Amino acid sequence: MAAGRGSRMKDYSGNKTLLPLIADASPFYGRRPILRHIIENLPAGPKTVVVNHQKEDVIKATSSMGLCFCEQPILNGTGGALLAAEDFIRQSDCKNIIITMGDVPFVSSDTYQRLLERLSDTQMVVLGFNPDDKKKYGILEIDGTGVSKITEWKYWKNYPSEKQAALSVCNSGIYAIKKTALVPYLSVLAQRSQIVVKVVNGVSTKIKEFFITDLVEYMVSDGLSIEYVLAEDETETMGVDDPDSLLKAQKIYKKRYVQTSSSD
Repeated sequence: MAAGRGSRMKDYSGNKTLLPLIADASPFYGRRPILRHIIENLPAGPKTVVVNHQKEDVIKATSSMGLCFCEQPILNGTGGALLAAEDFIRQSDCKNIIITMGDVPFVSSDTYQRLLERLSDTQMVVLGFNPDDKKKYGILEIDGTGVSKITEWKYWKNYPSEKQAALSVCNSGIYAIKKTALVPYLSVLAQRSQIVVKVVNGVSTKIKEFFITDLVEYMVSDGLSIEYVLAEDETETMGVDDPDSLLKAQKIYKKRYVQTSSSD
């Protein structure tokens, strides 16, 4: 998913998934775009990138990677991005689907593979992580090894302190799901939007959005099994959504990875 504006990336008007992991004169310019790094870590198989903001730049930067592109005409949530890719999903001959974010660069190939392997026992798998500080992350409500619900911060912040303390696994926004489980719920998702209030150009505006997290509620209520796997550490699921996190990601990349070729 690479459609968003990235409004918290101040002083940068491009698509944040194209920000460099190797900076040159400025943190905003350099080599090794985040999106290319993510795509190269994904398992083999057909891939599509959901685009909107600066879509021409995204397509150009990844034109050599054999991708499809699906446009999300309105920025209407993660579920809206998934619905934008519905035709691609339906036409794909893959048995399993990975849904991942275009600004989360450090999920390893091994972690993506663990998500797929867990699908042998369940219908959907959520990538969770255990942060030192839960901040405003969504929380996985867990029953044994199964996920019963993904609860956003605006709701779990009102839980009793004892219940909050017991909820330790956060949602990365990355999922694996069997195609046969996903496809019937795309039409369900499309019919169940939520109205959220966002500030657009300084004005509070009501927007109709769709959320992938709602799929968990729908599937669990129908008796389908949803499980989770844990990321190796919190860094693996960090998103690059503001200048500070970009600088942190560039430091991590420099420390962890060898020098890349000039083609990056």
